[in-house]
Amino acid sequence: MRKQDKFILWPIYFDSNRTRSEGRRVPKKLGVPAPTIEEIRKAAEQLGLQPEIVSGVAYPSVSQQKTGLVTIPKKDAKVRIMQKIAQKIVKNRVET
Repeated sequence: MRKQDKFILWPIYFDSNRTRSEGRRVPKKLGVPAPTIEEIRKAAEQLGLQPEIVSGVAYPSVSQQKTGLVTIPKKDAKVRIMQKIAQKIVKNRVET
């Protein structure tokens, strides 16, 4: 599954209901409850990142939940990309 030219983004990275030790990687104020791979894909597309969805896979520490993942090309630091995507997800949820 490891791809050298892509970052893997799991929904748990953006989940405000999770702690850092459970897998959240963005600040709690940028997280949203129960994000979906579709929300991550949409936010990444809005940022021009060419996301790809991989369905039916589970985050390693929560193997009973097959949430899927999103891959994006490496263009910037992963932390900056995740924060930009998180901001877009929050903005998209507020608009709907």
